[in-house]
Amino acid sequence: MHAASSSCRLDVAGESLDLLPERALWWPAAETLFVADLHLGKAASFRALGQPVPHGTTGQNLARLDRLIEQHHPRELVVLGDFLHDAQARTPQLLASLQAWREVHADLGCTLVRGNHDSHAGDPPATLRFESVDEPYLSGPFAACHHPRPHPTHFVLGGHLHPVCKLQGSARDSLRMPCFVREEGRLILPAFGEFTGGWLMEPVPGRRFYGIGGDAVWPLPI
Repeated sequence: MHAASSSCRLDVAGESLDLLPERALWWPAAETLFVADLHLGKAASFRALGQPVPHGTTGQNLARLDRLIEQHHPRELVVLGDFLHDAQARTPQLLASLQAWREVHADLGCTLVRGNHDSHAGDPPATLRFESVDEPYLSGPFAACHHPRPHPTHFVLGGHLHPVCKLQGSARDSLRMPCFVREEGRLILPAFGEFTGGWLMEPVPGRRFYGIGGDAVWPLPI
């Protein structure tokens, strides 16, 4: 059993979107789940270079996806780029794990919006039945992208930046946390992957942060 989580609902471009503490975005009206920057196989790539990084991150990522699919029953999963980390990530073990995961979710439509790491890693194997497309991938009022650049006609849902924000305490202490970032014309998703790192985005006028802590997402004070 998993404790109930608390999402944060936004009204964007005439649609309601749920910011999920699992670092994913849910569009209820279209039954579509968005995630960004899985970087599957990144830990294995670092271990191949002799770096002592943890095992099991791919299994953790796929288990979190399993829970999201079980909870929301999406019609489509859209990955906003950087599905695999690089060509060295395509190990037999990782591909077998992905194939087993895909067979469990055989009826789920899966789309990959190619990111910069996908250009090195290559598209997912055909047996995974992902539709791989270049950005922008237009769906309703949204432009699903990897790089969160402005779009002339659609509201952008993007990744790439792995955003984190900083909370400042009263005793000169601070806390960094992953976050969603909303700006004029775009919403930036946090990295979904367990082993991805983050980029600290500073507060500027017009930028709103939605912090992720534990099992909740909440808007941070401006």
